[in-house]
Amino acid sequence: MKKSLLLLLLISGVVSAQNPFIRDQFTADPTAKVFNGRVYVFPSHDIISPVEPERKWFSMEDYHVFSSDNLTDWTDHGVIVTQNKIPWVREDSYAMWAPDAIEKDGKYYFYFPAAAKPEFGQGFMIGVAVADKPEGPYIPEEKPINGVNGIDPCVFIDRDGQAYLYWCGRGMWMAKLKSNMTEIDGEPQEIQGLPAGGGLKEGPFVFERNGVYYYTYPWVRNNTTELLYYCTGDSPMGPFRDGGVIMDEWADGCWTNHHSFVAYNGQWYLFYHHNDYSPDFDKNRSARVDSVRFNPDGSIQKVIPTLRGVGITDAAKEIHLDRYTSISDSAVIVTFLNPANTFEGWKTILSKDAAWVRYNSVDFGQNSPQKINARVYSARGGTLVVYAGKDTSAESVIAKIAVPASGKWSIINAEVLKTVKGIQDLSVSLEGDKPVQVDWISFGD
Repeated sequence: MKKSLLLLLLISGVVSAQNPFIRDQFTADPTAKVFNGRVYVFPSHDIISPVEPERKWFSMEDYHVFSSDNLTDWTDHGVIVTQNKIPWVREDSYAMWAPDAIEKDGKYYFYFPAAAKPEFGQGFMIGVAVADKPEGPYIPEEKPINGVNGIDPCVFIDRDGQAYLYWCGRGMWMAKLKSNMTEIDGEPQEIQGLPAGGGLKEGPFVFERNGVYYYTYPWVRNNTTELLYYCTGDSPMGPFRDGGVIMDEWADGCWTNHHSFVAYNGQWYLFYHHNDYSPDFDKNRSARVDSVRFNPDGSIQKVIPTLRGVGITDAAKEIHLDRYTSISDSAVIVTFLNPANTFEGWKTILSKDAAWVRYNSVDFGQNSPQKINARVYSARGGTLVVYAGKDTSAESVIAKIAVPASGKWSIINAEVLKTVKGIQDLSVSLEGDKPVQVDWISFGD
């Protein structure tokens, strides 16, 4: 991503993205909720510790909230809670881990774990901040929730209006919440029915679909890295029955995953995280989203993580082919534009004749664009062929881009050769044996 564009996005607070869908900061543990017709995501915020810059562990000091009405363009509403403005939290703990949020009776409740000052308790506790709007401002309660020790809060309100709090800490726990949403009603109960064995279970997220209650969580099942798992029950309190794997462990060794489910405009989505922008340090993660499908019996089909993510991309905006839907083979290489600043994004290298990359669901609108623009680089010069549709036949060619030999990146313009309207898949291939690198392409008049 160009520095000027990144600055513009930071100023406007709007990020247009695929996976990761927040592309200007680290965002882990994304909890997604639908409020007032928009999807709001409440993630934790990974940083490099300012107290101990070489500390190789998780470090978080505050929370942002993001929202979107199309799952493509995300607005950053800024910081809503920070560790140094909460009476009970140690100001230097940098342990504002996975949060959750929910609405009840026109109020928005944000639940977060943090390390407590000694006078309030020992270890991690869970606090609440309250707002009149999902983007805040949020006012934190003076004290954490009494009787709850642990991390990773999840709050669920059943159809009858009863609210439940779930968390983890030396086991997986739950309790009913009182109507004020800031106190538990009765003693905590340990979750029953989860499969035994394996290692750490954490990060519970509970939702209901068609009368089935899904208790989902990250699990170090095979003593390697976390996968995402689920169990089902007939009640929010369980007991729960064994379900199965939602998402496999990360093959590249990223130790954590953490997630949420949300239904929006008739489709279910899984929000989760990976260390896309920090491949050498898996404690700096980035939020992702992919579609979820259920089988007729209610079981969850395994989610295969994608770079493309979800949402429809406006053809007039910069289309980053590195977030592809599919590629031809190893002749397509994706790597960082600037390894020293990974938030500048990635580039796609087409290295051999006929190598191609496909990017689905691009909206060309009803007025066919006249021009295509591409930010490209080629040391020897090369030609890109652009297709619209489901294949790369000669009939699907909509443009050819002649990339001159150059020692620097440049923006090249070419004519769109035929009418292209509506939502189409977009493919780009290399013609000849002279490699071409692509940052982005876009369409306009």
